[in-house]
Amino acid sequence: MLDKAFLWWSGATLGTLFTIGRTSKLVGTDEFGNKYYEARTTKESYGDKKRRYVIYNGYADASKIPPDWHGWMHYIYDETPTNAPLPKKAWEKPHLPNLSGTPFAQFPQGSLNAEGERQQSRSGDYEAWKP
Repeated sequence: MLDKAFLWWSGATLGTLFTIGRTSKLVGTDEFGNKYYEARTTKESYGDKKRRYVIYNGYADASKIPPDWHGWMHYIYDETPTNAPLPKKAWEKPHLPNLSGTPFAQFPQGSLNAEGERQQSRSGDYEAWKP
């Protein structure tokens, strides 16, 4: 209960859930479980556009929003992806959130984090620093 009251990074707080539930309507959910809302009026919005919200499923990270919902959130598309999904190309890979800082992060060859050896310099003009 205290987590929901104060810790915004592990999900929406109780105040946020109450305000969005009172002033907005649910318009859809993505494959990651994130829920998307749109304000019922333009009272607290920017100009004539209704304000749009996302409640993340778990840790709040903007890279968890798929491209089609990102376009809707930023007013690129008027229709939600549940009503008008973007056509998927055969060469498109499924969306992945940013994996930096997780066990699934990728590192370049030679990185100390990749547990690999750095390639030897061919030109001989590089000398490693030794303390």
